[in-house]
Amino acid sequence: MGLQQTLKALADPIRREILNLLKSGRMSAGEICDHFPVTGASVSRHLSVLKEADLVRDRREGQFIYYELNASVLEEILLWVTNLKGENDND
Repeated sequence: MGLQQTLKALADPIRREILNLLKSGRMSAGEICDHFPVTGASVSRHLSVLKEADLVRDRREGQFIYYELNASVLEEILLWVTNLKGENDND
């Protein structure tokens, strides 16, 4: 995925909080919704943006969809930031 799409997905505080929630393990869409004072449709849209940026993965199990963090994309961003910063940190 493109860096611009990933950074756009990370720009929203609700999406960042969803990623924080998923650090501890997979969660259903309903469990994620319980953490936010917005509609289920709004959380669904946030999850869709995170999926499009490849920051989360989903898996349907019966009638539930479970979401989990895709850490590999975050690792790529950290590597890019580290390279941008440079190897020598003389500040």
